[in-house]
Formats: sequence, C-alpha cells, structure tokens
Amino acid sequence: MQQVEQGPIVAVIPTDKREELPLRKGKMAMSTVILILIATALGVIGQMMLKQGMGAMGPLALSLETAPSIVVRIITSPMVIGGLLVYGIGTFFWLITLSRIELSVAYPFVSLNHIIIFLLAWLVLHEQVNPLRAAGVIIICAGMLMVARS
Repeated sequence: MQQVEQGPIVAVIPTDKREELPLRKGKMAMSTVILILIATALGVIGQMMLKQGMGAMGPLALSLETAPSIVVRIITSPMVIGGLLVYGIGTFFWLITLSRIELSVAYPFVSLNHIIIFLLAWLVLHEQVNPLRAAGVIIICAGMLMVARS
C-alpha cells in the first residue's frame, strides 16, 4: 500500500459568493450585518413571547410533586411553543453569522438583545426601570460600540 502526503486544504470561493464574506480592516459585509439583525430581532421576539406565555401562568412553585404538571402547562402553552420556535429560528441565523465572522466580533452584538429587551420590557410589559438598571444598559451600549469599532 502506498502512502500519499496531503498538503494543506485550500477552500475555493466562487466569484459570485465573495462579496458575502466579511471585508478586511474591521468592516463586515452588509449581508452579515443583516444576519445579525435578523438573529437579534427573532431572539427578542422569542424572549417576549416566552415571557408572555410564562407570565400568563403566574408564579410557579417548583417541587418534585409539581414538576410534572408544570412541564405539561409549559409544553401545552401556544405562546411558549411559539416563543421557542421563533427563538430557535433566530439561533439558526446566529449560527450562520458565526460561520462568517470571528466570535469575538460577533458576540458583542448579543448586547443588542439586552438593550432591546430592556426597552420592550419597560414599554410593552411596563416593568419598572430604575436609574441603576438604565445606567447598566448605557454601559452595555458603550462597550458594544467600542468593540464594533475595533
């Protein structure tokens, strides 16, 4: 049997697909930005649906005796099922994003979720916002901008 040495594997990118890849020098392709925004929007919508579905159930007390009935309530809630489905679709778009750019570049965009959820929880769910929580969101924004510009 003869052994064959293999050289490095080189990926060939078709010419029509090159514009979809991230650009060098800190810029990213518009299609990648759109993927991030889609993943973010679907993640936020999914979380809001999960909160609505679980909020409709009221506070749940978890114990060995109540766990089976809680599971049944959760898996039969249309809002929870829908929220998980929407969140899962958002995760699909996030995975496509991760295939295109470095994790250290992509992950700071997760902070968009924090900002949008913060605003929607305040505006839609009428949750209380205190100055310390608002300052935390502002710090998250500043950090995201610093990473995005680096």
